[in-house]
Amino acid sequence: MERQKSLSLKPATLLVFSFTIFSSTLFLSIFTIWLIKSSPSLQNQPTLHLNTSSISSPSSFNDSDNVSLNLQPLKFQSLTRFTKNFTVNGVKIPTLVDNQLSGPHNILTGSKSEDLTHHVVVAVDVDDDGSALKFRAMQQENGTSSNEKKKLVVANGDLVGKRVEECDLTKGYWVFDQSYPLYDKGSCPFIDEGFDCEGNGRLDRNYTKWRWKPKGCDIPRFNATKLLELIRGKRLVFVGDSINRNQWESMLCMLFGAIRDPKRVYETHGRRITKEKGNYCFRFLDYQCTVEYYVSHFLVHESKARIGQKRRPTLRIDAIDHGSSRWRGADVLVFNTAHWWSHYKTKAGINYYQEGSFVHPRLNVSTALRKSLMTWSSWVDKHINPRKTRVFFRSSAPSHFRGGNWNSGGHCREAINPLNETITTTYPEKDIIIEEITKQMKTPVTLLNITSLSQYRIDGHPSMYGRKDQSSRVQDCSHWCLPGVPDIWNELLYYHLQSI
Repeated sequence: MERQKSLSLKPATLLVFSFTIFSSTLFLSIFTIWLIKSSPSLQNQPTLHLNTSSISSPSSFNDSDNVSLNLQPLKFQSLTRFTKNFTVNGVKIPTLVDNQLSGPHNILTGSKSEDLTHHVVVAVDVDDDGSALKFRAMQQENGTSSNEKKKLVVANGDLVGKRVEECDLTKGYWVFDQSYPLYDKGSCPFIDEGFDCEGNGRLDRNYTKWRWKPKGCDIPRFNATKLLELIRGKRLVFVGDSINRNQWESMLCMLFGAIRDPKRVYETHGRRITKEKGNYCFRFLDYQCTVEYYVSHFLVHESKARIGQKRRPTLRIDAIDHGSSRWRGADVLVFNTAHWWSHYKTKAGINYYQEGSFVHPRLNVSTALRKSLMTWSSWVDKHINPRKTRVFFRSSAPSHFRGGNWNSGGHCREAINPLNETITTTYPEKDIIIEEITKQMKTPVTLLNITSLSQYRIDGHPSMYGRKDQSSRVQDCSHWCLPGVPDIWNELLYYHLQSI
């Protein structure tokens, strides 16, 4: 009887034992998963190797996620700029090591000079015998909140910071950087006389050594090889006035530095760059791409009409430039117009603006510009395929004439450093109109806004060094020396193109 009773209890005991084992296993599994997820991951950390050779070239930091330092004596004064992730006490820190500069000012902003003290910096200490490296995470006090630091990301080996749409590239400061310029006169055969300030006798070089630093984010250092890969088999086309030719020549020089054999780059019609000829197409054979420029002062058709007894020049604000067929099919289009809308003829607007066969006796220049841009925008919406072509419109570039206009003794010859504050704080009406028109378009257009950042750069114009013969009283305070400010415009363009 008792034996039967003990046997009847055995299944219940087994059931309790099985439930206990199952519950324990489930608890251990859940605890293990929670522990793994809550622990800082040690994977995907960049490896720190010791090799000084990588410090010698700034570009070497762009192509790898590994930072190499050597145990040989290090001279951090020679560092130009690099950005990587380091781990200090198990925390992954985005780092920016910047050259603390020997120029006339470290940083210029709109109202004052200030130190570059809003990044987390990792300092590297080397023992005297070279046997040990010590890392010190230094939280610099001024500027960036902890939330902003969390938004810093590393992309393509460069500290890009916030995404393009989250970052106001127009607000920031100019940083004197000894690693600039990105090319020099001797390495680029494409600079025409009007922009060749060094070749025309300008002796100071500080104007070539400033880079733009937006607040709250960073732009990657221009990488010619990466951009050439982006446009492999494609057409990069600049359309506009001579300021766009300024930027186009800068782009040619910046890309040319990545080409080993100069003969692999040539103008398809054998033309030499001068301001007299307006259309150029340079082919980069190794990448089967072209970088082109087409002159179009107004983007609409310059014509003639009979006014009284004579045929006089007019501007057909209702008809696109007749050269527009060359723009079609491009993969990247960079437009501009602004420079010529400030000349006497366009500002006066007397018997100059034409619609159909009607020539306006007088028309306000702002109204004429708006009508012209509407003509341009209609052409883009009709003829440009946004799935193939990325469209940019560059804002107006400021002039810095003092003591008169370009034809009445105006000059900027004394300027050898950027301004500490801009001459004007008002946004140009031309740029407001451009923004309004582009926002109404069916085709997406990226506004490449370079106006405010260029306002500080009174030192960047050819001035009296726009020609070898400096006897003329006419100075150029509208265009820009190369290398110089247009290189920064192209760095902004490169930044946007990387976001494709």
